[in-house]
Amino acid sequence: MAKEARWDSKLLSLQKHNHVFVKFAISFLVLGLAFRLLSSDSIRIVSNIETPPLAEERTESPIVSLPIEAPVSSPFPQNESYTSENVSVKCDIFKGDWIAEQSGPAYTNKSCHVIEDHQNCMRNGRPDSGYLYWRWNPRDCELPRFNSHRFLDLMRDKSWAFIGDSISRNHVQSLLCILSQVEEAVEVYHDEEYRSKRWHFPAHNFTLSVIWTPFLVKAAIFEDMNGVSSSEVQLYLDKLDEKWTDQYKNFDYVVIAGGKWFLKTAIYNENNTIAGCHYCPGKNLTELGFDYAYRKALQLVLNFVMHDEYHNHKPFVFFRTTTPDHFENGEWFSGGYCNRTVPFKDGEIEMRDVDTIMRDIELEEVEKAASVGSENGVILKLLDTTRLSVLRPDGHPGPYRKFHPFGKDKNAKVQNDCLHWCLPGPIDSWNDLVMELLVNGEKYR
Repeated sequence: MAKEARWDSKLLSLQKHNHVFVKFAISFLVLGLAFRLLSSDSIRIVSNIETPPLAEERTESPIVSLPIEAPVSSPFPQNESYTSENVSVKCDIFKGDWIAEQSGPAYTNKSCHVIEDHQNCMRNGRPDSGYLYWRWNPRDCELPRFNSHRFLDLMRDKSWAFIGDSISRNHVQSLLCILSQVEEAVEVYHDEEYRSKRWHFPAHNFTLSVIWTPFLVKAAIFEDMNGVSSSEVQLYLDKLDEKWTDQYKNFDYVVIAGGKWFLKTAIYNENNTIAGCHYCPGKNLTELGFDYAYRKALQLVLNFVMHDEYHNHKPFVFFRTTTPDHFENGEWFSGGYCNRTVPFKDGEIEMRDVDTIMRDIELEEVEKAASVGSENGVILKLLDTTRLSVLRPDGHPGPYRKFHPFGKDKNAKVQNDCLHWCLPGPIDSWNDLVMELLVNGEKYR
């Protein structure tokens, strides 16, 4: 009996101890869960805090110098070229945001020797450098950085041409600079005005050309190198410019683009007669508008490209959309300037009416042509750089199209360039897009 009493006592004591232990364990679990929830919330809160840009935007003169350091770091490791083999869902690589890129550009004005003076912003004394540290990032897919080694391997024994105005020349210089970090090209041709050029990469037997044809159709232009006109442009809307069509069969890849030249005063000729004009007061001609001429020109160009019976040739064709400018408080000839130092965010700016009109025409005509091209075995890809370029008011030379424009007078009145792009600069991302469409074009709508 005494043994049973002692056993019951021990059992009761053990139950009490177990009860205390269970309560302690439950309390510990509750505290751990609470701590985890608090930590998780803290992480989410911190991740939503946005690091401020490198400098505030300014709309008044003069340009404010930025610190030399880059903006906040990018999720992309430095100097890494991504592959996009894991992309399984089609996305629009032209919708996205400019994100901070710690590693900066692939080249500098010191490592590339083909930058034209008007786009060599750092050499010309631009005081800020923050505009160099941004990279285009599509929202729904990864965009690899341009891979120069792979590009040159793909282009072995090939020929490539950029066909268009001075923005096409700006674009080809960007590509030359990127490729020069692997192999420097040798210039083998230029026209009298140095507007059309050709380069050769001997180690890869790759030829790269730019053909200056600002209207793509036949045109009589009465304008000097400074943009001063002595008479109206004569446009022939039913005749292509033979400067590029005569060479077309020599190219394996072409990037074709129209642009701002169609906004100039012009007389429109069709079927050997004057059909009308754009902005020609006092001429007693029908005002047809630049959109009429632009659509006519693109239809003629794309019809030529899509029907190989004209040239018995089927290159890989990109059509690049129009490039916006960022002149504020005037135009290039009336004191307009561009002194912003950071990109716009999506929704902070809208495309101007003229850019919207031109891009809409481009999208409509390219879509129609692509359907014809698919039947004829011609590859046509849209390079829609307009919207992403609208977000980069900070990427233009501005007053630094000239060498140290304020060196002698801080208040000097100078002409600004808010259309072309600094090199290095935002235009380099266009080549990321070109290569991705070239290598993985079927993955994108």
